[in-house]
Parts: sequence; C-alpha cells; structure tokens
Amino acid sequence: MLITGTFVHAPTLGSLQILKDCLLVVGDDGIIHHFAPLHSCKSQSILSHSSPEQVLKLPPGSFVLPTFCDLHLHAPQYMYHGNGLDLPLMQWLDQYAFKAEERIDTDIALAWRVYRQLAKRLIEYGTGAVMLFGTINVEANIILAEVMQTAGLRAFVGKLSMDISTRPTYVEQSTQSALLSAESFVQRCQRLAKRLPPHQRLVEPVLTPRFVPTCSNELLEGLGKLSHKYSVRVQSHLAEARDQVDWVRQERGVEDIDVFSQFNLLTPHTLQAHCTFLSSSDLSRLHATETAIAHCPLSNVYFSTEPFKLREALEKRVKVGLGTDIAGGYTPCMMNAMRQAVIVSRMRESAKVALDDDGRTEKGLAVDWKETLYLATRGGAIALDLPRDTGVFAIGSPFDAQEIKVYEPETRTGVGPLDFFDDPDGIDEDMIEKWWCVGDIRNRNRVWVQGKQLK
Repeated sequence: MLITGTFVHAPTLGSLQILKDCLLVVGDDGIIHHFAPLHSCKSQSILSHSSPEQVLKLPPGSFVLPTFCDLHLHAPQYMYHGNGLDLPLMQWLDQYAFKAEERIDTDIALAWRVYRQLAKRLIEYGTGAVMLFGTINVEANIILAEVMQTAGLRAFVGKLSMDISTRPTYVEQSTQSALLSAESFVQRCQRLAKRLPPHQRLVEPVLTPRFVPTCSNELLEGLGKLSHKYSVRVQSHLAEARDQVDWVRQERGVEDIDVFSQFNLLTPHTLQAHCTFLSSSDLSRLHATETAIAHCPLSNVYFSTEPFKLREALEKRVKVGLGTDIAGGYTPCMMNAMRQAVIVSRMRESAKVALDDDGRTEKGLAVDWKETLYLATRGGAIALDLPRDTGVFAIGSPFDAQEIKVYEPETRTGVGPLDFFDDPDGIDEDMIEKWWCVGDIRNRNRVWVQGKQLK
C-alpha cells in the first residue's frame, strides 16, 4: 500500500510534526517500509514503478494520524455505559459493575453482541489498541479475545481474578480455582494467537487482579508467579478512590501500592489505572519499576476526590497514557479523554491543589492539547509496550493509523462540526487544534491497524 499526502504525529511530549507531501509505503506485513518526502529520489523511484491504482492520494483537506491507545476499558460494562454514575466507587461496583459482568458471564449470546458492538465503536473512534478488563468466566473472555482479533484491533484482554467479593454470586470459588482459571485463560488466549502469522497476532492475555480489595494475598502472590512464568502483562487499579484506599488501609494495614510491590506485581509489564492517591515518592517508585499508568480523567471526576497528578508523573518520567474507563467514564471516545485531561489539569493549575512533599504549591500543572495527543498515541503505545515505534510514522514501525478529513477541498468548507471562515490552504496547526477541540467521528475516513484497513 502506498499513501501520499500529509502525515501528523507527536513523537515526543509537547511536540507536533506536520509532514506534508510525503510518501509512505506499507508492506504486506503491515510494517512501514518507506517514509520520505515525495520529491526524494527513492520516493520518485518507488512511484515510477507503481501503478496509479496502488497509490492512495490524500486530498489537501485530510491528514493521517496514528491511532489512539485506550489504556483502560471494562468491556462488559460497555453494556450500560452512560448510566449509573450516581454512587461512590465501592457502592457503584455492587449496584452496577458486578451485576453487568455476572450477566455477561451467564449469557454467551449477550457477550458476543456487546463485544462486537464495542469493537465497532472503538474503530469508529479511531482506537487501534486497547487494554481490556473482562469478567471472571474464561469462556466469556475467550469470546472477547476472538471478537477483537476478528475486528483487527490490538487488544490486551484481561480475565478478572477475584476471590473476594461483596456479591456472593460473583466471585471465584477459591484462591486455587482462581489461579487455575487465570492460567487456563492465558494458555488458551496465547493459542488463539499462535495459529496466525506473527504480524497478525494482535491479541494477548493479561493477568488482571481487579484490585486489592477483591484479591487475597495468596491470589496476588500466585498471579505474580504466573506473570513471570508466562511472561504476560498485569493490569489492575491502584489508589483510585478514597473509600477504596481507606478499605485497604483498614484491612491490610498498608497502602495498596505496597501490596502490589510485595507480590512482584509492579514491573515493566504492569499497567495500573488511576493512581490518584499516590504521593510523589510513590510516583518515583512506579518510575523505578517501569510500571505504567492509565490516566482516566473522566472517571476520576466521578469516583475520586482528587485528580491524578499528571504533570508530576510526567516530570518523574513515569510511563503514562490515557484511558476511557468504560463505564466509570461514559464514552469510549479517546478524543474526549484528551480534552478532559486538559480540563482537569487546568483546574489543578487554577486551584493550585497540588503540594509537593515539602508543602509548597506546585506550578505549571496544566497540560496542553499537544501533550495529550502524545499521551493518546505515542505515550500510550510506550505504556502498552507496543511494537517498535508504534505511535509515530517511521520505517520499521507498524502502520496503525487513521485518516482525518477536516475540510472539503472542492467547496473549501469544513467537514462535520468544523467551520472555517478563511479559505483553507492545506493542513496547519490551527486546523489540527480545531479538530482536536470539536472534531468527531464525521471527520474520520479510514482506520488501519498493522496495515489492514478496518474502516
């Protein structure tokens, strides 16, 4: 596949590159084999040996951007997203989350229906990679893995592990059965991928202790050993809400970060969601262990009494990306997650709510739209440890991309919600910022993952 036109990416935090009049070549393996200006000798040679039918020429009003990485999404909760955000976290789990997940586990037809629709929506929203929480039942999670693989999405699927629950009908029977179930899922999910050529293996299993309140020490210890045995990733929730943090302190006598650390669950292959109640020294611990964070600004507003210390985490070089946290957040749209991250950070800056360990008020807490675009693309890819250079356009990286159309070149008018009052003349930074602020699915023409067009 050959594409000519404008390419936009954010290779580092705060940077934005608009690369006009370029040629990008994707091989049958979905890897970028060539990326250079159109006028370069090699580009001209490639084009001279290609037929016009092989070349996708982007019009002046369009650009190609890396797909988004959603680092935290509860797949079964998509069934009721946009509802049930009226309770504190621990009560919300009882009233809404556990019920929905139990229903998915007992209704296989429903699982297929919900997960297929979720995959469709993720593609519409430009998400190419997603870290998913599933349910307890192995079969339901295999369905989730199959749906994501068939849809062509990069998906990290986590079978929930929880041997403690406030809902008697939604809990694993014993610690031993929970560990056997987790190991069975890992083996089956890995076999699902191994039957495919290497470049088509898009789905991986993730060990998923829900969070400390639902996991015994024995379960956490066993999951730490399974992660090492099978070289698989780990995901969970860390220091999310006041009631959850207080519960751990009362029941375990320590912070939940200490619990995860004790059982070797803070590693370069771990991704922890939220982390809103972590101290400066805690963030340093995550950096030291190379543990990544999924920042979910919308659900933090609903379920945390504190915002995540995003600027501080970035300054400590913690790996951070963004998550939608369905259904603690009400939309799987990563563009909303970017906007909300900026809004929350600006409120922190205005209120000066963050204090360092010496009690001094921190400054410069706000992030801007370019920084969140990095977090949603390249930063998220790094946090997920995706293949080489995913999230930027570079030779050797997989072609995970979305085509964005901001204006019609024939009529010189904006697409979807975008309006322009001066004649547009190619893609510029102001146009991209306007799309970032108000764009929607009407601006998304195509989505590719590993070179395969999904939309």
